[in-house]
Parts: sequence; structure tokens; C-alpha cells
Amino acid sequence: MITSKFPLKAVPGRGRSASGAGRAMQKGQQTKQTIVDAALGLAAQIGLEGLSIGALAEVTQMSKSGVFAHFGSREELQISVIREYYARFSDEVFFPAMDEARGLPRVRALFANWMKRVAIELQSGCIFISGAVEFDDRPGPVREALASSVKTWLAAMYRAVVQAKEEGHLLDDADEEQMAFEIHGLILALHYEARFLKHPRSIKHANQGFENVLIRYGKAKACVSSPSTQPNPGSKE
Repeated sequence: MITSKFPLKAVPGRGRSASGAGRAMQKGQQTKQTIVDAALGLAAQIGLEGLSIGALAEVTQMSKSGVFAHFGSREELQISVIREYYARFSDEVFFPAMDEARGLPRVRALFANWMKRVAIELQSGCIFISGAVEFDDRPGPVREALASSVKTWLAAMYRAVVQAKEEGHLLDDADEEQMAFEIHGLILALHYEARFLKHPRSIKHANQGFENVLIRYGKAKACVSSPSTQPNPGSKE
């Protein structure tokens, strides 16, 4: 234990207060996380614009002042939700794919993980997509937080495609930026087709579209699907 060479003067109850302050801080963080979790679920249903201190107070059965104390403003609440959504997205999509070898195996893993998340979001909604509709022409901190999160993710996908070319898995004249753009387009089309139009074969089409992208840009031997990334024939399409 490290002790100060200039000890503090004894103050009655000081040790208890310090310990109590630590517990209070931990409890405060847990409460804030509970609010963010509730806000994330609410935003998936009604969008970021629909979030309000009052609505969250009702959902979490807290007072408005209690919710407000953790964020200070509706805008900060919205930004906290975006950050939490991006953190979960990274944990489910990006980080697991980093265990795969550089090149097309990693690109395949990123797309496969992305598709798994989309399968869930077809029911709950995607904040990146709904948020883009709500804030595309509204400059400010919320739009900046949304755009920054999406740009960071797309840059990671683009980087994986560039590495695939460096590994010799893509044609020498393959346009990495165009390939990454088309992969992103498949996900956007899937959301629209499956969630809005209720097209029953949307997932199958998205997977086939991805394979077509690999055939178009990749070298034949490198484009052979690995068992771990093949679509599950028994899954719902």
C-alpha cells in the first residue's frame, strides 16, 4: 500500500465517506448504463429523434430529474446511445473478424458477422440507418457522432479489402474502394428489401450478391468459400 509522507489530518468519518463515495460512483455508473440500455431499445423502435428524458423516465421508472442528472441534455443522451450502439456493433462484427487471417478470410468474416447482426436488426431496426434518415440534413453533434461511427466502420471494411489485395487475393486491377462500396450497398439493400418490403429471399440475395462481388474482384482460388462463412442452408431466408 502506498501512503503519503504528509498524512492528512484525521477527519471524523473520512474513511467511511471515501468508501461511500466509491460505492455511489459505481452505483451511478450502473444506473447510467441501465438508462442507456433502455434508451437503446427505445431508439430502435422510435428512432433517436423520439428519445426524450420524459420517455426514459417512464420506461426506467425513474424521475425526470434523476435521468437528466446522468446526461444533462437530450442531445447528450442521444450521443451516448450512438456510442453504445457502435460499441456493441464493434464487439459483434469487427473484433471477432480480427481473429481471421488477413485478406479475404477476414473480409468474409466481417460480412458474415454483419449479416448476423442484420438478421437481428430486421426486427429491431438499425440506428445507423434510421439515424441517417433523421439527421442527414441536420448538422450538429448528434449527426457528427452518427457519421463518425459509420465512417469508422466503413474505413475498417475498406482496410480489410485493401489487405486482401495486398495478400494477392484480389485481381491486380481491382478497385478496393468500389468493392467496399458494393459490399456496403448490399447491406443497405437488404435492410430496405427485408425490413420495409418484407421480401422473403432478401438474405439469400444479399449473400449471393457478396459472392458475386468476390467473383468479380477476386482471384479464382482465393474466392472459394470457407465452411465457416457459407450461409446456413437451414436458416430462414
